[in-house]
Amino acid sequence: MLQENFRQVEENIRKACERAGRDPKEVTLIAVSKTKPVEMLREAYDFGTRVFGENKVQEIVEKYEALPKDIHWHMIGHLQRNKVKYIIDKVDLIHSVDSVRLAETIEKEAAKHGLTANILLEVNVAEEESKFGLKVNEVEQVVDEIAKFSHIKVCGLMTIAPFVENPEENRPYFRCLRNLSVDIGAKKVDNVTMSILSMGMTNDYEVAVEEGATMVRVGTGLFGARNYALS
Repeated sequence: MLQENFRQVEENIRKACERAGRDPKEVTLIAVSKTKPVEMLREAYDFGTRVFGENKVQEIVEKYEALPKDIHWHMIGHLQRNKVKYIIDKVDLIHSVDSVRLAETIEKEAAKHGLTANILLEVNVAEEESKFGLKVNEVEQVVDEIAKFSHIKVCGLMTIAPFVENPEENRPYFRCLRNLSVDIGAKKVDNVTMSILSMGMTNDYEVAVEEGATMVRVGTGLFGARNYALS
């Protein structure tokens, strides 16, 4: 069942790439495993899944210890500054940097470990009050400030689009993020690449891929509905 879900989502991504004239190899499927038990992740691991996304620091720490070390962990949820130290040496990419202050903490903790943290800037393109993220018109200034940090690499942008019945409604937001990433990339700021566009979730990832997503974050479409009672 689980493997079938993965194959179906991968096939949908392939078709979306075909429609957009893109190579499916450009798109990474992040299996959003928040609230899912380790056994379920191990099953996904056993048929080849290596990229998992988590929302909570505690879950990353626990699953990191319990699962093989060749897994690539992505922090996709809101990150509090006092928790950065627990995951700085465990995650490949932090998707949810939404302030210079958070970046300062990441810089300090990365320096302690002698590593470079890969981050994305979270942009609240739709300006929803319930969501974290920078406004579109704030991003370039924040990029310029974070670019000065020597233990951080800005790798691109992330957005969480509104939850909508019709995924077409989110197309303008995905397009906006893509255009913003092109504009920032054209400035060739040191320490900044716009190689990653993390956008699209279970109900709208195909539209996101058509609009240029290089990472899609799919949970329910792979693992089924989350059981929040476990969290």
